[in-house]
Amino acid sequence: MSISGRLRPIADNELDLMLSWRNAPTVRANMYTRHEISAEEHMAWWERTRQRTDQYYFMYEDWSIPLGIVGFTMVDRVNSNCSWAFYASPDAPRGTGSRMEFLALDEVFSNMRLHKLYCEVLAFNMPVIGLHRKFGFRIEGTFRGQHLRDGAFVDIVRLGILSQEWAHRRGAMQAVLACSQQER
Repeated sequence: MSISGRLRPIADNELDLMLSWRNAPTVRANMYTRHEISAEEHMAWWERTRQRTDQYYFMYEDWSIPLGIVGFTMVDRVNSNCSWAFYASPDAPRGTGSRMEFLALDEVFSNMRLHKLYCEVLAFNMPVIGLHRKFGFRIEGTFRGQHLRDGAFVDIVRLGILSQEWAHRRGAMQAVLACSQQER
């Protein structure tokens, strides 16, 4: 019982596609950086990112169709943890985010062999907070008034999951996702 899709390296010829998804209004609405990113800014970021050893970005694809980006940042090998974020193509099919999350958790805990994965979510983005909690993430705290957005300070919710928590939850999530794949 495997999960549909895979994470793979991002090809240079996919950078324009990646930028178009990142600049989509539905994606920008839930990010810290909300301005429309220029091609030059994107390419400069990508060149810096490729040189780093504490960041990894992957393309999520299903049936050979690129559908989203998964990024791991602040990879700390000493303390065995990292942060992560993801975004799907604006026209990705329902359930893409769940499949991306499953594969991201497997990447961190099975392939990278880290102890902890964490993330930050704008507090009003309840669907993503709910998705993370469904996978076993726990709310570790709220950074009150942490981010200035449209002239008002908004809260940031910090979530985290430990490798043993994912090991405990993985089978149940795999079964849920396998059932939803059969319905597609």
